[in-house]
Amino acid sequence: MKVDRKQLTLYAVTDRRWLRGATLEEQVEQALEGGVTFLQLREKQGDPREILEQAQKLLPLCRRFGAPLIINDSVELTLACGADGVHLGQGDMNPRQARRLLGPDKIIGVSAHNPQEARRAMEAGADYLGAGAVFPTGTKTDAGALSRETLEEICRSVEIPVVAIGGITRENVLSLAGSGVAGAAVVSAIFAQPDVRKAAREMAALCRSVALSAKKEGD
Repeated sequence: MKVDRKQLTLYAVTDRRWLRGATLEEQVEQALEGGVTFLQLREKQGDPREILEQAQKLLPLCRRFGAPLIINDSVELTLACGADGVHLGQGDMNPRQARRLLGPDKIIGVSAHNPQEARRAMEAGADYLGAGAVFPTGTKTDAGALSRETLEEICRSVEIPVVAIGGITRENVLSLAGSGVAGAAVVSAIFAQPDVRKAAREMAALCRSVALSAKKEGD
């Protein structure tokens, strides 16, 4: 499965820290209603069986809204729950091995922090890249900020779509315009907000502007 750039416009990454009494599926449904186009289930802690159950609850929601569901790190859980694909960090399974296990139709995303990592991931079979952190972020304390110059170079160096990630908010997302990214991946900009649906709607509109600027650059 090849990823349509439009699917990456607003890429939401889940985080349980801001549930505030809601269930994750309730928050995800609100985010999808607001305009999220791609969802990554990110559970760094927890029992694999619980993560599997959570993925199985989210999958019908994503299907209803036409948004791919991606599992963070785990090819095994991706296969077990029938998700659309997996997102791999530089320290996770090699994309070639993941492709052998997942087959040709699943989506494989890979994190890249420089053009060399980006090209290697593309050559190994990645369908899209997550590049960052483009701004300081609290979700990955070990991630150094990626310069605008490096982000642009990553986008130019590959033929697959790139989504920016890391510290992206409503206030700074438009600064990504013209960088070449297909969209933005966000966590707290949606899930930490008091009105998840409204936050997603506002971010979706801003991210469409960013994605449109990349299309114009390529024309």
